Amino acid sequence: MSPHLSTRFNFYGFYTLFAKEVWRFMKVLTQTVLTPMITVLLYLLIFSSVLSKHVEVYAGVSYTQFLVPGLVILSVLQNAFSNTSSSLFQARQNGNVLFVLLAPLSGLEFFLAYVAASVVRGLAVGAAVWLAALFFVAVPVQHPWLILLFSILGSALLGALGLIAAIWADKWDHIAAFQNFVILPLTFLSGVFYSIEDLPPLWTDLSYYNPFFYMIDGFRYGFLGISDASVVLSFSIISVALILTSIFCLRILESGYNLRE
Repeated sequence: MSPHLSTRFNFYGFYTLFAKEVWRFMKVLTQTVLTPMITVLLYLLIFSSVLSKHVEVYAGVSYTQFLVPGLVILSVLQNAFSNTSSSLFQARQNGNVLFVLLAPLSGLEFFLAYVAASVVRGLAVGAAVWLAALFFVAVPVQHPWLILLFSILGSALLGALGLIAAIWADKWDHIAAFQNFVILPLTFLSGVFYSIEDLPPLWTDLSYYNPFFYMIDGFRYGFLGISDASVVLSFSIISVALILTSIFCLRILESGYNLRE
């Protein structure tokens, strides 16, 4: 990264890069917000029609009510990852990232701007998906602050992973592979469509090693007030995962790996 001109946090540089990243996805709302909303509506249309009357995960909670929080946080996580990974990799491919590297921005300011923008996109998509889901079923909201907390933590973690993927990748196929073989399996195998307590013992035990499970379980608890794991444990694991991922990402940014070529 470019040498800092001051030991103080460069707020204006951070805000400029952050605003640029937000406006980038705002200019294509059809692709960034409408498309995932339609995808989730299709999931709900299929599952609510086929399984809602036959499956009850928690007592007194319909399957559709159980499903909605999982689909909302799934959209949040996937779009947070896409925001940073696609933006930075495209900037690398076009050579535009050099202009950002020449600016008086530290690795921390660069990191925070990209991750904050991914959080904004994740929250925007999550809100849109939740509002669309209200046409199918009313989902109770027990702890709104937990919903917001896990949304922000999850978006930030996936935004940081998106930066790592964008720096590591040499072509678009690598970004797609990271998403299809890492992000997608971990999210789909983390209790979006089911409670892990309904799995065979071996798979239940393995699910507890999946950090994405804690994001989804804690987020769902904010709606339903029911979870498969302790909310404090979920918060702790996601916080630690975010800190470790952020430190690793900052080390890569400060080294200039794959950014100064």
